[in-house]
Amino acid sequence: MASCASLYEVLGIPMGATSQDIKTAYRRLARTLHPDVVAIEGKDSTADEFIKIHAAYSTLSDPLKRAVYDQRLFQTRRRPLTAVSGYSGYSGRNWETDQCW
Repeated sequence: MASCASLYEVLGIPMGATSQDIKTAYRRLARTLHPDVVAIEGKDSTADEFIKIHAAYSTLSDPLKRAVYDQRLFQTRRRPLTAVSGYSGYSGRNWETDQCW
């Protein structure tokens, strides 16, 4: 899984998923990636994946945390290209430029 994936992509569910869908996806993935279930050779690689899955579930299963996450996710997807690149075209006001000369 990519590090920049949304929490919905981590669980493999759509954004409009119900709480039951979130729980089902988490349990399905936990059965295959939990460190207690995986063979000894694969524990290190799946432990990180399981931590990501658990973090996604803990955020999306709580309605308040999910609302805050969805709002931030929506805002970052709506930003114009200039705001993402760090240059907005306006550097702000400055003491020297605010003086009436």
